[in-house]
Amino acid sequence: QVQLVESGGGLVQPGGSLRLFCAASGFTFSRYAMRWYRQAPGKEREWVATISRDGISTSYVDSVKGRFTISRDNAKNTVYLQMNNLKPDDTAVYYCNVAFAGYDYWGQGTQVTVSE
Repeated sequence: QVQLVESGGGLVQPGGSLRLFCAASGFTFSRYAMRWYRQAPGKEREWVATISRDGISTSYVDSVKGRFTISRDNAKNTVYLQMNNLKPDDTAVYYCNVAFAGYDYWGQGTQVTVSE
């Protein structure tokens, strides 16, 4: 079955960096675009970034442009989110997502907390 397992979250000070990982299994990873979303306390889940199946095309929500970079390694079935210059507003649970056959698949999420 499809599995997405996120890791790499943690507590970081404003201005710091984290790299998130999403290990995928149960489907042909290289055939699908991958996405990162996040959900802050009391807020709706928000799309953060998308990467095309070949890794060439990427897109970002405006609030993270220039600070976050999404990438993937199709040989390792892994998608990454490099987060630099983190701000308190980036505090959220970050989720990996893939959509196909009319269904959205999600991981369990990884907590990112940006605080002094």
